[in-house]
Amino acid sequence: MAVESRDRDTVTGHDLLPGLGTFGQLPRDQVLGRLGYAVKRPIFALPFYPVSLAGPGPTRLNFSPADAWPGSAEAGSAIIAGRFSFAGQTLEAPKPLWRPRGASERWRVALHGFAWLRDLRAVGGDPARRAARDLVTAWIDQNARSWDALAWSPAVTGQRLGHWLGHYEFFAASAAVETRHRLLYESARQARHLARVLPAGLAGAEALTALKGLITAGACLPGGGAWLDQGLALLRRELPRQLLADGGHMERSPKRQFEVLRDLIDLRATLHASEAPVPADLQAAITQMAPVLRMLQHGDGGLALFNDSNEGEGWQVDMVLQRADARVRPLMSAPQSGFQRLQAGRTLVLIDAGTPPPGPDLHAHAGTLSFEVSVGRERLFVNCGAHPGDAAWRQAQRSTAAHSTLVLDDVNSSELGRDGNLRRRPQTVLCRREESDGNIWVDTSHDGYRRRFGQIHHRRLYLAANGEDLRGEDRLEGEGGEGFALRFHLHPEVRASLTQSGDAVLLRLPRGDGWRLRARGAELRLEESAYLGHAGEVKRSRQVVLSGRVQGPETTVKWALRHEAKSRGKS
Repeated sequence: MAVESRDRDTVTGHDLLPGLGTFGQLPRDQVLGRLGYAVKRPIFALPFYPVSLAGPGPTRLNFSPADAWPGSAEAGSAIIAGRFSFAGQTLEAPKPLWRPRGASERWRVALHGFAWLRDLRAVGGDPARRAARDLVTAWIDQNARSWDALAWSPAVTGQRLGHWLGHYEFFAASAAVETRHRLLYESARQARHLARVLPAGLAGAEALTALKGLITAGACLPGGGAWLDQGLALLRRELPRQLLADGGHMERSPKRQFEVLRDLIDLRATLHASEAPVPADLQAAITQMAPVLRMLQHGDGGLALFNDSNEGEGWQVDMVLQRADARVRPLMSAPQSGFQRLQAGRTLVLIDAGTPPPGPDLHAHAGTLSFEVSVGRERLFVNCGAHPGDAAWRQAQRSTAAHSTLVLDDVNSSELGRDGNLRRRPQTVLCRREESDGNIWVDTSHDGYRRRFGQIHHRRLYLAANGEDLRGEDRLEGEGGEGFALRFHLHPEVRASLTQSGDAVLLRLPRGDGWRLRARGAELRLEESAYLGHAGEVKRSRQVVLSGRVQGPETTVKWALRHEAKSRGKS
C-alpha cells in the first residue's frame, strides 16, 4: 500500500492546543478556552491545588446510575490476570501501573478512563469485584493528590467519573463503609475540578465525554445541583454546534457517531433516574442521530471504515439503536454529513462524499470520495480502517492510498500535518443523486488536488435496480500531475485472481458469490494491502489497482463490477 509517510502517534488525551497552522480554524470561544486551560495547567501541578478541591464528603448517592452496555468477560479475565489490552496494545503487569514505560498515550487514556470496569463486571463474581475495587483504590492512592496532565484532562476525568458512578453497584456497594466514603469523596473532588475547567476549549466528542461526567456527578452526588445545571447549560450550547442538520456528528466518523449517541442515551437515562427533566434538544439529538448511525451500518451490522473507524460489533450497534428507540429506516442521503447510501438487491454501497470536518481533527482521514461495498452480510470493497494504538500505522491508515478512491502522484487529497491535523484539504466537495425505477446515480467531485496540481477529481457511480451491476467513472479534470492510481481495497476474506487475458479481476466472496471487475483507461493489477477493520488487528489483504498516466485536460477511467452466478468458472 503506497503512502506518503509514517509519523508518530499524535493523538493525545490532554494536549488541547493544536498546531499553530490550525489554531485559526477554531471558533473564538474555543481558542480562548484552550489558551485559558493551557495557562492554568501549571497551577494544577502546584502542591496547594489538590487541597483546593476539598469540600463536603458525600456518604451516599442520590441514586446509582446503571451502565447499560455489555463488557467482554475475556478482557475482564485478562485484567484480573494482569494483562491490560487497550488501543491495540497489550502490557503484562505494567509498572508503574498508571504510567508504564512503552505505553502509548491512547493506552493510558483508556486505562485512566475506566471503561474497562464493564469487562470486569462481565466476568462477575467476587474476584472481579475485588479487582475493580483494588484498581479504583490504587488510582486514588497514586493519582488523587498528584497532578498528571493526561489523567486529569477534562475528557479523561469525565469518562472516569461516569464509569466510577455507573459501576458503583458492581464494585463499591458491598465495600467497607470507609472505602465507599473515600470513593464518593474523590468523585466529588474530581467533579469540582471539572466544574472549574470546563468548557476548557474542548471540541467534538471529547467535550461531550467531559460534560457527561459532570452531569452524572451532579445528578448522583448530594449537593451536586450546581454541577448538574452547569453541565446541562454547556450541553445545550454544545449540541447544536456538534450535530449537523441531518443528524450526523461534526467529526464525520461512524465510530464517533456510535460513541456520541451512546453517551447521549446514557445522559437521558441518568436524567430520567434522577427525576430531572430531559432537555428537548437532548431527546431531539438522539432521535436525529439514530438514522445516520443506521445509515453507516454494513449488511453484517458493523460500521463503515471512514475516519478512524473500525467495524465494531454489529449487535452492539443494534443495541444502541434499540435503546435510542429508533425504529426508523436508515437515511439514504445525508448531505450535511457528506455520506451516501446506495442499496439495491443484496448490494450496498457507502460513499464518503463530504468535506473533511473543519478545525483541528485528529480522526479525519484523507479519504474523500472513498467508498465501500458489501453484498448481503459480506464485505467486498473496503477502506483499510484504523489501528488505534500503533504509531507506525497512524499516518498510513489516514492516507488517501488507504482508501478505495483515486490517488494522484502518491499525494494525499488532504495534507496530514505532523501534529496530526489536516492542513490542505478539499474546500469544495459536490454531490448530486438521482434515482429512477430503482436505479441510482451519484455524481461527486472534490478539489483536494486543485491547489497543487490544478486537478478536480470527479467520481460517478451507478447501481442497477437488481444490485448486480455497479459501474463507475473516475475522471481527472486538469493537466497537472503525472500518474494516478485508482484503488479498490478488498476485505481479507475476498479471493481475487486476474483472468488469463489480464483485463479483468475475478472476486469470490466467502459464500461463493462471484463478481467480475473490468476497467477501461488504466492498467489493471493486484497488489498487497492491509486490513485494520478490527480494533488492534492487522490482517493481510489485497487490492485491485487501476493505474495510468494523466492524459491532457481530461483523464477518464471507466470500470464495471458485475455479479456472476456461482456455477460459472474462471476464465
